[in-house]
This record gives sequence, structure tokens and C-alpha cells, in this order.
Amino acid sequence: MSATTESVDIDEKRKQTFRRVGLVTAAVVLAVVVRVAMFDHESTDYKFFVKGWYEFISTHGGFGALKYSFADYNVPYLYLLAALTYLPVPALIGVKIISVVFDLVLAYFTYRIVALRHTGLRWPALAALIVLFLPTVASNSGLWGQADSIYAAFGLGGVYFLLRRRPWLAGVFFGLSLAFKLQAIFLFPLLLVLALKKWLPWRVLLAVPGVVLLLDVPALLAGAPIGRLLSVYADQTSSYTQLSLRAPSIYQFLPASADAAVIRPIGIAVTGLVILGLCFGVLLSRVRLTTAKVVLMGATSAVLVPFLLPSMHERYFYLAEVLTVIAAFYLPRRLWYVPVLVQAASFLAYLDVLFPAEDSSPPGDLPGGTGLPGGGATPGGTTGEIPTEMPAGMPNPFAPTLEFRILAALMAVAVVSVVWNAFREFRRGSPPGAQKSHIHDALNAR
Repeated sequence: MSATTESVDIDEKRKQTFRRVGLVTAAVVLAVVVRVAMFDHESTDYKFFVKGWYEFISTHGGFGALKYSFADYNVPYLYLLAALTYLPVPALIGVKIISVVFDLVLAYFTYRIVALRHTGLRWPALAALIVLFLPTVASNSGLWGQADSIYAAFGLGGVYFLLRRRPWLAGVFFGLSLAFKLQAIFLFPLLLVLALKKWLPWRVLLAVPGVVLLLDVPALLAGAPIGRLLSVYADQTSSYTQLSLRAPSIYQFLPASADAAVIRPIGIAVTGLVILGLCFGVLLSRVRLTTAKVVLMGATSAVLVPFLLPSMHERYFYLAEVLTVIAAFYLPRRLWYVPVLVQAASFLAYLDVLFPAEDSSPPGDLPGGTGLPGGGATPGGTTGEIPTEMPAGMPNPFAPTLEFRILAALMAVAVVSVVWNAFREFRRGSPPGAQKSHIHDALNAR
């Protein structure tokens, strides 16, 4: 009789598991369908940038086109565009498919990180689905066709492997993240703290630039000059001189007449000092690290750095949008509202770019420019220059407005909340043996 009862219980549990898996699968399919429904939209970024890059590659020998200077993205993304030119897929659809695939990778690592905190399927799956259905994440790939999900997915993978105490895999994933986008540096304060706290060996940090350089090799073999490959990110940082490019950051509170040439270096210096202060504060606290603390530090870094740095775009809170969701699952009572604030501020800023006024200039393109960051390029590798100053009499499209100051205020509340909760978490410390138990849980999580 007892054996029969046990068999019935097992069958019932299996049915519940199958139902839950089925619901999660259906939700994932719905998330993909929502994105596919947006595939026909051509954003200004696609029209003025990515489409031109794709066409240049297609008409200049596929991978062989990488020897020319025609885009300001690092070459790993251009490899993906080059691969698309060999496939019978329309450029717009192919670009968005790539981003959607990495949306799924992003959701997968969200699931794995939350699973280190919560056993079972319910909470990790819910976190992954929330990330998939975030308006910014869905529109970034399906509507906008941007590549933020790529670097963010690899960055989140790096965080996951840090928590699993697999430092070399973490270094590789952070290197992949940096190879696709410079915004990966928003997580570097986390790496610095963990190295200082001896959570990971210092030599692991060498894997990050090592992966970036390794991914330059195919472009070098195609004939690209090494100087250009090594200066991609340096050129990007000098492309824009405005204090904020529609990002809901601290610079929205400054008057439109603020001297960017003076304030930008001050902002960079202040950001560096704040980050170093927080890092050394954690180091001096002598508090044992736990998975919750590492996740909270990652979320803090991802939201604080773009809020303080000048010349940020509205999309640069992408990592913050995802990591604050994950942090909220680690500390739900204290952080449940933070991802809501971050999402509201970011998505409303998105709308201003995705659906600009008809008389506005394309993002990054000023009159007299070519429409390509850095001025565009010719097969010979020469580039024109985009003016860094607004022409006399032309209104500045990036000037602070009341609407963006409200969005910046929402983001400021989120920043203060995350930093304050991080302070509380480290002030409380952890009971003896907590670090060992969390590490053991992480290593044995599945």
C-alpha cells in the first residue's frame, strides 16, 4: 500500500514538473514571438549605421572587408555581420536574430544565478522570464536591433562563473563581453573587489584582455592594421563630447549651458574616486563575501558607473536593468522596487530615441557628418570627422529637459537604494561559516 502511495506521489510530482516546464517553455516562445512581431521596424541606428556596415561587408568580399575601416564597433560584432552576408537571410532579420539569441542566453544565466539562491524551478524561472519580458530587453533586440544583449549575456555569464568559483571561465566570459562592447567595464569594479578580497586570483584578470586580443586575430589575418584594432575603444570614447546622450544620468540636473569640456574630465575623475572608495571600503570591512554580496556588488557597479560617467547613452543601463532584477530576487524585501525604477527610467528614455521627432538628427549624426560614428570610412581607410560642437543657432538635441530630469531622478533613487542596501549588507556582515556554506551551495548548484 505504501509503495503504491509513493508511486502516486512521484507521478503527481512529475506531472507538476512537466506542467511548470511546459508553462516556462510557452512563455519563452511567447517572448520570441513578441520580438519577431517587431522585426519589420527599422530604427535610425540600423538605417544609418548597421545597415551601412552590412552592405559595405557584402560588397567588399565578406570577411575580407574587415581590412578596411568602415565601422566603430569592435571586430567580433563585425564577424557576426560578415557571417550574415553568406546566409540567405535579410540583413535586418539576421541582425535581430543574433540579438534575440543572446536574449535567451541572458535569460539562461539569469536563471542559473538565481538558482544559486533559490532551489527548484519557480523563482529562477520567474526571474529569467521577467528579464526576457523587460520592455528594454525586448525592444533592444526585437525593435532596435542593438547588440547590448551580446555583451550583457557574456558579462552575466562571467558573474555566474564567479559565483561558482570558476575564475578562469569567468575571466573568459568577461573578456568576451569586453570584446563586443566597452560597456563591459561597468562590471570591472566587481572584479577589482573580488581580486582584492582574494575571491579570484589576480592572474585571472589577464584572461580578459587576452580574450579581446585573441578575437582580433581573424581581422589581423584579413589585413586589418593592428593600430586600428587596438584603438577602437579609444576612438569611441572621443566620438561624443556631450555630458549625456539621452541617458537618465546625474548630468541631466545640470543646466544646458554647462561647459562639457570642463565638466567631463571632472565627472570621469569623480566616478573613478567614488568607485575606488567603495572598493577599498569593501576591502577594509573585512566582511566575508557571500553570493548575495557579490550579486549586490555587481548590481551596484552596473547602475552606479553609468549614472556618474559623462557621455553615456540611454542604453548604457542595460546591465543594470538585468542585475537589479537578479539582486531583487536575492533581497526581495529591500530591493523589489529598484528594477521597477531602473526600467521606468531606461525605457522612457528609449522611446525618445526609438521614435524620434521627424525633424531630429539620427543618433550620433550632426549636420556635416557622414552618419557613421567617427565620420564613416572609405575602402582606403580614411575617415571624415563628425563635428564635436553643435553648429551655431542649432538647438542641442541632448540638452537636459524636464522629462529627462524626472527620469534621472528615478534613476538616482535606484542608485541610492542599491548603494545603501550594499552598505547595509556589508555592515551587517555574515555569521561564521556563512562564506563556506554559500560557496558549497554554489559549487553544488545545478
